Amino acid sequence: MRFKNIFYVSVLSLALAACGNKLELLPEQDLSDEIVFNNVGTTESALRGIYSTAQELDFYGSLPQLINDYMGNTVDFVGTFPTLQDLNNFSAVSINSNVQTIWQVHYEVILQANRMIAKAPGVPGITQEQIDQFTGEAKFMRALAYFQLANLFSQPFQVSNGSNLCVPLVLEEFSGEVTYPSRATLNDVHAAIESDLNDATNLLPEGYSSPEDNIGRATKGAAFGLLSRLHLYRDQNDLATSAAQSAIDLGYPLTSSVDVFTIVNSAIDNGRTGSGGWAAYYNPAALGGRGDAPFSAELLALFQQEPTDTRFAAKITGVAADGLSHFFTTKYPDAVTNSDNSPVLRTAELYLNKAEALAKASSGISDEAVTILNAIRSKSSLAAKSVTSKNELIDLILVERNKELAFEGHSRMDLLRNRRNLRSNQANAAFGAPKTILPIPQREIDNNSGLRGQQNEGY
Repeated sequence: MRFKNIFYVSVLSLALAACGNKLELLPEQDLSDEIVFNNVGTTESALRGIYSTAQELDFYGSLPQLINDYMGNTVDFVGTFPTLQDLNNFSAVSINSNVQTIWQVHYEVILQANRMIAKAPGVPGITQEQIDQFTGEAKFMRALAYFQLANLFSQPFQVSNGSNLCVPLVLEEFSGEVTYPSRATLNDVHAAIESDLNDATNLLPEGYSSPEDNIGRATKGAAFGLLSRLHLYRDQNDLATSAAQSAIDLGYPLTSSVDVFTIVNSAIDNGRTGSGGWAAYYNPAALGGRGDAPFSAELLALFQQEPTDTRFAAKITGVAADGLSHFFTTKYPDAVTNSDNSPVLRTAELYLNKAEALAKASSGISDEAVTILNAIRSKSSLAAKSVTSKNELIDLILVERNKELAFEGHSRMDLLRNRRNLRSNQANAAFGAPKTILPIPQREIDNNSGLRGQQNEGY
């Protein structure tokens, strides 16, 4: 899926230090618009280039997801990377190199998507169906990028009803004019994400002829699924229920193990960089990994309460980076060629989103949410639960969510959006605490006058 040579934007307009106001910007390995958007074939290659950038370690190649897992309660980070240790200890600084590259790669995806949205309609010989599909795919990927940025660099909606600062919104293709956008509010960023996803639900096909493309390219179901997650994160429970159901109705039964959307990797085409990657972090050294991210004590305790849970069987014991024996997940077994796909949206999440939204929206106990909860439990060989209160139902759904989506980067936001602390015994990890989110990279502030005075609290 690597097509960076055909289409790659490596520098952000909002992060450039330049003497003039206009740049003749043609990055190394980039091709001019006249070549890239000359026909449908090269345009589709450029579109695939967006997915290729998304493979990168700092987008969906595992690093942001790993950070969410260990700042949450899914894994214990026992690795030796100082910049990751700082994030784990809630002591990061604004010059943290991992934070900088996460920011940069996400805006690379955004700028690629902006360019596709602007250029696709003018490609010679392109049909309206192709314009719709290419635009829908680009809008989905732009929405995914902004959603991840919002979750990492902004306090959640529940802190101030979305009025807090988030990240700069850049929704137009780069013209060569250097701009210095300020941070938009979380509400504004979420509105842009919602708009893109609503457009994508109308523009995208339900599927593709290739099985790999069915999960590795954006579809109508993926757009509805991500939209359900957005609404859930904003406490818009009726909208979350509706979007999740719209995705389910497109052919995603709970009995299916099919991914709704994933970043596809292979042995020769993946996002592992050096010693980083899904299998590298989540596997012990004996299996080719670093042993950085074993089960957390909290997750282990959840599974040990019901040890017959088939999801608990998907584990191995190995020596971690701290020299001690720990449990590790087997979700990413290929630490040799790194061919494991990057999970973005799975069928189970559609049902978990719907169940949680139903439970929260109900004045009492939602029978439908209980039915979904027990169907998910049954799929994992667990007995049905009897529920006695609305709050108990919500807690049980969140437990199932934690177990089902473990090691996929959901834990931190699932805690914060439910107004829960990331660590029970650390004040700097409490809901709303400054360092539960990442700093705006210092390099961005230095190069963008619009960001001056807009650093996150505590940095």
